[in-house]
Amino acid sequence: MADGEIVGLRVADLAQLEALLRANRLPADDCSEQASIFCAMYHAGELIAAGGLEPAGECALLRSVVVRADHRGKGLARAITEHLLRRAEAGGRVAVYLLTETAAGYFTRLGFTAIARSKVPLPITRTRQFSSLCPDSASCLCLPLPRGWTLPG
Repeated sequence: MADGEIVGLRVADLAQLEALLRANRLPADDCSEQASIFCAMYHAGELIAAGGLEPAGECALLRSVVVRADHRGKGLARAITEHLLRRAEAGGRVAVYLLTETAAGYFTRLGFTAIARSKVPLPITRTRQFSSLCPDSASCLCLPLPRGWTLPG
């Protein structure tokens, strides 16, 4: 695996993912059950960025896009987000949702729009992330698919 390549999370790196998520105040409680939905980027064998895509009916939930502090500002979050959105589109998903307490502005610049939690499709609301891991105060955003394919900005 080459540095900067986006690959599936190595199961052996689950503890690194959980630590990275917790260090950035993101939910990590269900990572062991959801490890297969995460992709990752590595540098010198160390996990430097990750994100997940949880299928939910005809939609998907973008999960915990995170970049290690010493690797921020290099476009890694955008690369992982785009990779996951392409995966959602290739899987026939019609929209991707996310919950965030801190990054609504970032994802809005990528084309996501705010949506009331009451308008979110039932399969998304049944995810553990939506139903219990993220607080009700988290902003909910949506990006309809297909895109065509470029993110704005």
